[in-house]
Amino acid sequence: MSLGATEQDAAPEIQFPADVDWHMLDKSRFFFLGAALFSGVSAALYPAVVLKTRQQVSPTQISCFKMSFSIMRHEGLRGFYRGFGTSLLGTIPARALYMAALEVTKSSVGSVTLKLGLSETSALAVANAVAGLSSAMAAQLVWTPVDVVSQRLMVQGQKNGFTSQRSLIGQGGINSCRYKNGLDVCKKILCADGLRGLYRGFGISILTYAPSNAVWWASYSVANRLIWGGFVGKIGGRSQKDGFSYGPSFGAESRSIPTVAVQGLSAAMASGVTAIITMPLDTIKTRLQVLDVEENGRRRALTTMQTLRSLVREGGFSACYRGLGPRWASMAMSATTMITTYEFLKRLSAKSQECFSS
Repeated sequence: MSLGATEQDAAPEIQFPADVDWHMLDKSRFFFLGAALFSGVSAALYPAVVLKTRQQVSPTQISCFKMSFSIMRHEGLRGFYRGFGTSLLGTIPARALYMAALEVTKSSVGSVTLKLGLSETSALAVANAVAGLSSAMAAQLVWTPVDVVSQRLMVQGQKNGFTSQRSLIGQGGINSCRYKNGLDVCKKILCADGLRGLYRGFGISILTYAPSNAVWWASYSVANRLIWGGFVGKIGGRSQKDGFSYGPSFGAESRSIPTVAVQGLSAAMASGVTAIITMPLDTIKTRLQVLDVEENGRRRALTTMQTLRSLVREGGFSACYRGLGPRWASMAMSATTMITTYEFLKRLSAKSQECFSS
């Protein structure tokens, strides 16, 4: 059963592109190609993540242009890719876990919701929301340690008020340790804080990413359907003349420009709202994972309330939105690239193309 099948009762003239369910996939091809494709996507978007992270831990508001110029001047292009190797190594298993949880949950919940009598559009939205929630929670088991390690490498060369080790709360700030690589970061964190240190900010990561993934996937599915309905409804009479097919086929027409455009626009719309809603939590999470405070000659992690109070003291509630521009841009580009790549990946990994021609 495909949740992306045609809604013939509601609009018989509109055929939505068929979805590719978990049971239709060649799993080994799916994970192998997924690792390759998403590694490329991560490399392209990593500089925006570095900019966002440095803005979030900065004690003052710094524009993206000034931050970019400073990185290029003092560190060169390499500064935009600090911690990338560590991030990439962790992202591959995290992505695999994320995609598996997403597809399995979406397929299972979709079947249940349809049996409960929900309309196909509602069932699709619910299935996507639950799948987004479960996949984010599963992936954070890997992503949180990767974030803690890679973010420390990202901010290591940062030139700002923290270099004097003056903290937002007493004394402290960006850790004064110098790290050689990701493995060195892991060793020093484990020695100082144990395994718990690698999961600093895990709770707030779940609070940030689980609901935002649920909202994103539900919004994406609804936006995708709405845009397809309006788009195809207006040009439906032209579709045959122009040689485009909007039916549940798998061939060249399923990869046509209109399909990619609709997927990209739906992803960008879902990302905008998600970025604004979750930005304060993301800023607090990043600071929890990167900053330390010094007490009695020892450095320890900040608490969530200490982090929040320090942000408000710095610049009011608006300080929680530092890095919004890069994050919004990164999320929009990432989501647009991710969803088009993801849909393309699922079609490349399908066991048989014949299942889409019926």
